[in-house]
Order: sequence, then C-alpha cells, then structure tokens
Amino acid sequence: MNTQNKQALLVIISSPAGGGKDSAIRRLLKILPNSAKLVTTTSRAKRPRDIEGGDHFFISKEEFEKQLQQGQFLEYNITDNKYYGICKNYFKKLQDNNDIILAPIDVDGKKHFDDLRIPHLSIFLLPNNMDTLRERARRRGGMTEEMIENRIRLGYEEIERAKDYDYKLVNHDGKLDETVDNIAKIIKERLVGKGNIDKKADLS
Repeated sequence: MNTQNKQALLVIISSPAGGGKDSAIRRLLKILPNSAKLVTTTSRAKRPRDIEGGDHFFISKEEFEKQLQQGQFLEYNITDNKYYGICKNYFKKLQDNNDIILAPIDVDGKKHFDDLRIPHLSIFLLPNNMDTLRERARRRGGMTEEMIENRIRLGYEEIERAKDYDYKLVNHDGKLDETVDNIAKIIKERLVGKGNIDKKADLS
C-alpha cells in the first residue's frame, strides 16, 4: 500500500491505434503488485464491449462540460468531437492507494502531463511495421479502408512525436509477452532507483 510519503509511479504507455498498449497493460496489471490502470472519463457513447470503469467512465457531453467548468479535470482532450479526460479526485485516489499507475494515454495526454510537471515514466510501443496495424484494424472490423488509412496517417504522426518519450519499444507482432517483460523490467528498475537501462533507449 502506498503511503503519504511515497508517491505512486505514473507510467504512461502510448502506441498508435492497435499498437498494443491496452493489451500490454492488462498483462502488466497481473504481474506488477499494487498496480492500477488509469481510466479516463469520456463523453463518447458506450460500445457493446465496453466495461464501465474498466475501459472508460462514461458520462454525457453536458455532464463532462459541467465538470470541466467546475475544474474537476486534471487534463482533457477532444478527439472526434468527443471529450476524454482524467478527474483530479480519481487520480489522487489512485496515487494514494497504489505503487504503480499504468496510463494508456496518447501523445497529447502525455504532453499535458509534461506541461503540468507531473512526474512520470513514459514508454511508447512501436509497431514492427505499419502493415501490422492495418491488418489488426481489418480483423477488428467496423472500419472502412479510408478510416484505416486515416488511422495509419495519425500513427505516423504519433511515432514522430515518440522522440519525447523515455523509452521506445518495438512490439513485434505475436511477441506481446516479450514486450510486457521489457516494460516490467523498465518499471522495476525505476522503482528501485537503478540506472541499468539508458533513457531514450530503443529496445527491439
């Protein structure tokens, strides 16, 4: 259990859409003691497979804007005309009750934490190639080729901004366990204060 004198380690894990950040975090939660996932609040509609409090906290656009005006959000983004944000009280509760907070957020969210000067460890998951992301999107279904290509273009932009992250890992297709092991090693090194892994490293 965390104490008042020990702040939880915030670990930001980003990737292009379909890059594996959510899958990696699900596995990390099982192997890292006293860890929790940072769940965002959103105004987008809940999808059939979404889990309230697991994937997002779902509220209406009107309620989001009300809470925003009240200053209840630590940071927020607007994507596809939908709000996504992190509630201050919820974030404080995670900090007080966990040793590790795993945050699946995008490059804009990461920049907000930089701007707010909130200490964190940042890891960006790179695809072994962009065709991998295309195929994953096609397998999931529900997207046109135009939508997929728009997502790929955005992915290239996010990868360009990954230079601002502490670590970049190549998440090879079919080797998620290896990726998770590498992330866990980085986190454990940071927790014990060792410097055995160079910052800005590319672990492929």
